[in-house]
Amino acid sequence: MATISQKNALNNNDNIVIICSKNNSFTNFNLSKAEIDFVKKEITKNDKKVVFINQLNRFVFVQLIETKNVNYLTIEALRKAASKIHATIVENKIDSITVFDAEHKTAETIAFTEGLALSNYQFLKYKKDKKKEENSLKSISIFSKDITSAQINELHILTEATNISRTLVNEPQSFLTATQLSKEFQKLGKEAGFSVEVFNKAKIKALKMGGLLSVNLGSIEPPTFTIMEYKPKKAKNKQPIILVGKGVVYDTGGVSLKPTPNSMDMMKCDMAGGAAVGATLYAIAKTKLPVHVIGIVPATDNRPGENAYVPGDVITMYNGLTVEMLNADAEGRMILADALAYAKKYKPQLVIDLATLTGAAVAAIGTSGIVAMGTADEKTKNKLKQSGNNVFERLAEMPFWDDYDEMIKSDIADMKNLGGPYAGSITAGKFLARYIDYPWMHFDIAGPAFLTSKDGYRLKGGTGVGVRLLFDYLKGL
Repeated sequence: MATISQKNALNNNDNIVIICSKNNSFTNFNLSKAEIDFVKKEITKNDKKVVFINQLNRFVFVQLIETKNVNYLTIEALRKAASKIHATIVENKIDSITVFDAEHKTAETIAFTEGLALSNYQFLKYKKDKKKEENSLKSISIFSKDITSAQINELHILTEATNISRTLVNEPQSFLTATQLSKEFQKLGKEAGFSVEVFNKAKIKALKMGGLLSVNLGSIEPPTFTIMEYKPKKAKNKQPIILVGKGVVYDTGGVSLKPTPNSMDMMKCDMAGGAAVGATLYAIAKTKLPVHVIGIVPATDNRPGENAYVPGDVITMYNGLTVEMLNADAEGRMILADALAYAKKYKPQLVIDLATLTGAAVAAIGTSGIVAMGTADEKTKNKLKQSGNNVFERLAEMPFWDDYDEMIKSDIADMKNLGGPYAGSITAGKFLARYIDYPWMHFDIAGPAFLTSKDGYRLKGGTGVGVRLLFDYLKGL
């Protein structure tokens, strides 16, 4: 990934992107009169939003701020514009670039830089000729009289954390078993400065976490239950905020086997919630945010082998409730339920879970946002929605009416793990709600967690969704 740093002086050979409006004179950037006239013509007569000049010894991009009717849309347009410029940067084998804040536009300049850095991510671990395929861009600098070194450092850490989450999601299960996922979290904790405790299978059995253990019955790989904690001395919150992430490192659907293609072939991404939680802990610890946060990730793969549980089985969960399992492919809620029940011991201020939980979430809103629901108060929900808008990981809140509770009633157990043919994302949320007694929000990230084609700076594969949203929210506290 490209480093992001501050620049205090420009020289005539620096490749630059000028962030500005139509009214900028362009006289301060060592452009010739002919070049200035060309830029002005492209902007005014041809309505171009970006103009590119190759001066042979350097490249100059003029990027206009395209003002939208809502500010966060203006910011997002600049992130996407950066993705387009990134393609030209790589095509011309540019290795360094300076983003120049020409008009004291702090938020806009940071957003553009963020989009540029996120566009530069690659997952090349398994490529034979990595050097050939590596992007040329190695360093991004920001020249601004208003943006501080602390802001730039925070941006670098946040893009790094997002890319860590992306890499974990892109890793195949042949490497990233539940055990290896817990080891990756331990590495992050050691590097960033947060504690990590991993429960092995014996400990999970001793705690009687029936949901996690039942899903793991079909696998030869043991499950893990990872607890990460960042508790600075001067934390603003007296009670911890807990992040719970689904960690199904691969999901075949169990004995309720998924059809393929287009259903099972992307299922290495089923731990994207867990990846987001670990990467968020990394970001807040590295930036030393004064917030007490605990991350919990139950992890296993879901397979039809060994002594796999089958529809009709009744499972006793960690909190003593019983579940009639009617679909082995509704496994995410089984492992999350144990984690949510375990979270009670910390008496949390708020719990947020993230999970690639239901195809119904994708059917409802596609890949454009996150399906959300929960019991948190309106003030908390509004702050989370605002953070979603700020980073353009928007929340679509679903109704959470009592009617939906009827759909998960079982004849022989306390509940069943499958609702009816409709409102699948909501009934999954209702299942989880049976395991909480605290303010809680559920984020179903099934749509945006893994993309089959590039969408601006959200690249094909793991997107790292949730990391920037959670960081923005926690920073706001």
